[in-house]
Amino acid sequence: MFIAHLPAGYLLAKAIRSRPPARKAVMTAALLGAIAPDLDLFYFHTLDARQHHHHSYWTHYPSVWLALMLLAWGVSRIKPRSAGGTWMLVFSTSGFLHLLLDCIVGDIPLLAPWSMRLYALANVPAQHHPWWLNFLLHWSFLLELLIIAVSTCLMVSGRKKPGSPLGTPFSAGKQHQ
Repeated sequence: MFIAHLPAGYLLAKAIRSRPPARKAVMTAALLGAIAPDLDLFYFHTLDARQHHHHSYWTHYPSVWLALMLLAWGVSRIKPRSAGGTWMLVFSTSGFLHLLLDCIVGDIPLLAPWSMRLYALANVPAQHHPWWLNFLLHWSFLLELLIIAVSTCLMVSGRKKPGSPLGTPFSAGKQHQ
């Protein structure tokens, strides 16, 4: 996945039915979790000097995100009224979703830390320069565009004015008799 992690986190948050007081917290947790595994890019570009593929860092280990999900689930069961456990569960689930999406074409060490063998559903051949053009011209980019389109449609439809005719955002303020 190249650009659809944040929209995928948005879709995850929208799929979680939460009440208005918790809705913003769920959205925040899902959006932050959706990009959290890629925070290793700061380390990759600065301290590591791009010596190792950033998917080889612990932030891209499914075991880390599964452990966080189990811990969060346990906290949410011990303290069911605690928002922290729910927030952590949504955050870690969104982080795990990030890795699932990366598995499509981005090599992920699925069994790390026990095995550093990298797995991907498909390979993006290096045929174009600059390197990112290979991803934009690969079939998997259509999946990213689909995720972005669905999340955009949900976002736009969520902004409908309740009293507007036809319920379109462009018809707000027009009165039909």
